[in-house]
Order: sequence, then structure tokens, then C-alpha cells
Amino acid sequence: MSARPAAPAKASISLAWVGLLPFALFAFLFLILPTMFIVVGAFRTPEGAFTLANVRGLFTPSILAAFWISIRVSFWSALIGCLIGFAMAAAITVGRLPNGARSPLLTFSGVASNFAGVPLAFAFLATLGRVGLVTILLREWFGINLYATGFNLLSFAGLTLTYLFFQIPLMILIVTPALDGLRREWSEAAQILGATRFQYWRMVALPILWPTLLGTLALLFANSFGAVATAYALTGSSLSIVPILLYAQIRGDVLGDPHLGYALAFGMIFVTGVANAIYMWMRARSEKWIR
Repeated sequence: MSARPAAPAKASISLAWVGLLPFALFAFLFLILPTMFIVVGAFRTPEGAFTLANVRGLFTPSILAAFWISIRVSFWSALIGCLIGFAMAAAITVGRLPNGARSPLLTFSGVASNFAGVPLAFAFLATLGRVGLVTILLREWFGINLYATGFNLLSFAGLTLTYLFFQIPLMILIVTPALDGLRREWSEAAQILGATRFQYWRMVALPILWPTLLGTLALLFANSFGAVATAYALTGSSLSIVPILLYAQIRGDVLGDPHLGYALAFGMIFVTGVANAIYMWMRARSEKWIR
């Protein structure tokens, strides 16, 4: 007598997926849905008809100049933030700083990486503005007139400097786990083979960390490219960058063009999307080595 075949097991959905539902709903309502609304609005007229005029408006000289300034600010703040943040992260991981310095630095980085907007702009105005604390101390104690040297906080250099306050901590938080992932055996093997410390970093450590560094550079670029509150509170309309231009188009003034604002937002989504895609691709490559 043949054995009776076992009934196929019923597919069951793990209850662990239920915990993702609130986040999925939140992401759909406040990220995916608004993004779709912006993309559709970029290709519509106020009457609802399809048009490419809004996208063609992105190629006017004033808007191209705003994109160029935003790209330059984002690039330089990301590059300088990567260099300084990497040096600080290396000091607390593979350097000779005492262990007690690691926890306070990482804690501060977690707070400072999220410190932006109007509070950050006010902090820099109160510190490096024309009547800021550091500006007055330099003039009264050392005879250095900071603004006579050509420095201006409400400028390209000033905005880049302000962005570094959250770019450097973000770099520290991202690159520290990658530095922790460097195995001690790699350094010991290099020393046994006669390599110097500089040769180890040039030929072993940096090639392994290179995808992480490039990916983080792209992430920091996207992080500063989309910042609007800090730039607007700090410079107002004196520096024409894309987020400020976007705000001017959609805030409801008589001269505002909401659909051109949608096109500007669509351009920002494209630029930041490319930067984030590069970051995710580079991070996936770096994790192969870190594992």
C-alpha cells in the first residue's frame, strides 16, 4: 500500500513584515506620493495639459546659473567634509588617540549631522557674522578685520563653510564602520612583507576604502544639494541656489510659477537621485571587502 502524499505546506506571511507597514505607509504618503505629484506637475500646464515648456525652462541662463552654484557648493562642502571627516575618523579608529575620545566624538557627530536649518544659520551668524562673537574677538584682541580680508558669510564661501558643520559629522558616522572593518591581519601582513605605513595605506587600505569614500562623497553631495532652510535663513535671496529659487517659485507670490517650481524640484530629484544611486552602488562594492 503506497504512502499517502503529504499535503503541501501553506504559504504563511511572517508577522515580522507587519512592523514595516507603518514605515511603508509613511514613505508612500510623504515621499513617494509627493515625488509622483512633482514629476507629473513638471509636465503639466496650469490648465492640466501636457507640456515640455516647464522642463525647457530649466535651461534658461538664470536657472542654469543657480544649478551651477548649487553644484559647486555641494561639491566643495562634500569634498572638504570627506577629507576632514576621514582624518578625524581615522584618528579615533586606527590612530593613537585615547579610547575615551571615540564615544564623545561619535555622540557629537550624531547630533551635529542633524543640526541644520534656521538654528544652524543663526549659530553661524552669531559667531561669524559682521557682529558675531568670533568676528569681534579677532578684531579686538588680534587686530584682524575678518570682513576686510574679503570673507563674507552671506556668500559662496560662507555657505560652504556653514554646510561643513553637518557634512563633517556625517562623514565620520559613515566612514567609521568602514575603518573598523579593516582587518588587523592585512596591516600585519604588509609589515611582514616589508611595507611601510604609507605603502600599506596607499596599496592596501585606501583601495579597499575607495568605494566607500567615493560613495560617501556622492551622499554628502546629495545631502547639501537639497538643503534649503539653512541657505535661505543664512543668505536670503542674496545667493541664488536651486532650493531658494524653488522656494521663490512655489511660495504663492504673484510672479511665482508653481509648475516651473515643479520642474526645478524634478531637476533636484534627478541630481540627488543620481548621487544616491552612486552611493548605494559604491557601498555595495565596499561591503564585499569589509565582510
